[in-house]
Amino acid sequence: MPEYKAPLRDMSFVLNEVLELNAHYQNLPGCEEATPDMVAAIMEEGAKFSERVLSPLNQIGDQQGCQWSEEGVTTPEGFRDAYQQFVEGGWPSLAHDPEWGGQGLPESLGIVLNEMVGTANWSWSMYPGLSHGAMNTIEAHGTQDQKETYLTKLVSGEWTGTMCLTEPHCGTDLGMLRTKAEPNEDGSFRISGTKIFISAGEHDMADNIVHIVLARLPDAPEGTKGISLFIVPKFMPAGGGVGDRNGVSCGSLEHKMGIHGNSTCVMNFDEATGYLIGPPNKGLNCMFTFMNTARIGTALQGLAHAEWGFQNSLAYAKDRLQMRSLTGAKCPDKAADPIIVHPEVRKLLLTQKAFAEGGRALIYYTAQLVDKVHQASPEERAEADGLLALLTPIAKAFLTEVGFESANHGLQVFGGHGYIAEWGMEQNVRDSRISMLYEGTTQIQALDLLGRKVLMTQGESLKRFTKIIHKYCQAQSDNTGLKEFTDPLLTLNKEWGELTMQVGMKAMQNRDEVGAASVDYLMYSGYVTLAYFWARMAETAQQKLAESDSDKAFYEAKLTTARFYFQRILPRTRGLVATMVSGADNLMSLDDEHFQF
Repeated sequence: MPEYKAPLRDMSFVLNEVLELNAHYQNLPGCEEATPDMVAAIMEEGAKFSERVLSPLNQIGDQQGCQWSEEGVTTPEGFRDAYQQFVEGGWPSLAHDPEWGGQGLPESLGIVLNEMVGTANWSWSMYPGLSHGAMNTIEAHGTQDQKETYLTKLVSGEWTGTMCLTEPHCGTDLGMLRTKAEPNEDGSFRISGTKIFISAGEHDMADNIVHIVLARLPDAPEGTKGISLFIVPKFMPAGGGVGDRNGVSCGSLEHKMGIHGNSTCVMNFDEATGYLIGPPNKGLNCMFTFMNTARIGTALQGLAHAEWGFQNSLAYAKDRLQMRSLTGAKCPDKAADPIIVHPEVRKLLLTQKAFAEGGRALIYYTAQLVDKVHQASPEERAEADGLLALLTPIAKAFLTEVGFESANHGLQVFGGHGYIAEWGMEQNVRDSRISMLYEGTTQIQALDLLGRKVLMTQGESLKRFTKIIHKYCQAQSDNTGLKEFTDPLLTLNKEWGELTMQVGMKAMQNRDEVGAASVDYLMYSGYVTLAYFWARMAETAQQKLAESDSDKAFYEAKLTTARFYFQRILPRTRGLVATMVSGADNLMSLDDEHFQF
């Protein structure tokens, strides 16, 4: 059976040595209790739960899937018991306001926990994971009564939450949605419509499910300006518990490529009782409270599949004997050498390692920005919010793309055995594929990055981050040992701005230039962003090696992986530059009717 071991040493390296977590927490109001000892204890206990409880259920969930009946949806064997342990351990309340039953710890700690839980068993992690968006939305936009009724139960984990956006005829284009909300005399609304692809929409793991639903009021304007947001519970709240069943049901389960252990539902709302959350016709504005949270969570999925694939393919590569090393037998006492001696196998392993460890640094950095947005001073909050707006589409799209690449590399290391279900590698590939689709496809994230976040701000949001990179490289200008990283990073950072201006000038003549360049631009941005974090990790490793011989092998491995990233992966930017600036004509000039003859 494939296994997962939480990479606590690397997690601690990024948090404590690179991003200086303790200083970060001490500078945040209300986070003083998040001491190094407490953080270490939380990580250790989270690792135990993930490794011992969730990881063994990963293949079971894939093999059994969820079962639909008119009475409801049954989750795979062990899922419900694991969720009860999760709730009893207080994990759902970790990073939420004590006013609503939370423990008041920083959001970044919750994201660290989510990495371990998600890597161990992504399908299972989606059940509590979807609740975070619902909680954040109700906390930000709900009334006092809504918070007391729903938020307390969601924070405790007694109830779970979903977000119901997509409809059969509209996916990303939410302006086309048709779900209706008719007002009742008591101030509630009758919600009617069908939503599809609703993760964790129906299950047997919690007492109630709180749906956050987009719908239209009768007098709503057309398009996205006429969308409102509603709370629609599965069971009506009653006396601190649940009462009558509401008019919402699961019509069917989707038959999916992967994440079989999670129920992906068609949800039918038949005059279900709902309650307006936030202002009328401002549902999309409120929705982005949970969409941004969900997008960082999906970025985490890219890391999860890269890490899981790396761990299991590394173990296999050390054990599997095939052929001899080209430079002579490394294990002459055995029939053949382990396949880790072969350069191309090592390339597959190092690529996974570089993306997993680099992705971890990027996500933990965004997690600390989330902390600042929630708890820092107004000036720091504005700066963090601006950086987060830029980095969220990069993290979501880039890390899921390279996470899927890494999952495939993990399978490739196994050769034919990777294609066989018992090893778990083909499941990892299937499970990872959805990450590039939901919460906005890579193409949508790319348009958001280049069109909205960069060009519509005249490049100001990009300058905010490239200035950080520039100052970092300048500060290291006298560090000759780091020049192999900072010199190419400085060059690429400058080119990033120049490419932005070049595409922007073309777009003034033809708007299709934005769409034509967007995905290449996003991937270029991702490679440069990860290069920045690999340079920082290399710097930290150099410092530690200069100070003592303690943990020497770890820091030397970090430097070697940084060199691999800069020499073997970062050059991908050259091809992206060529395709990015080639223009829209090679995409748009072929007549629609001439694609096939």
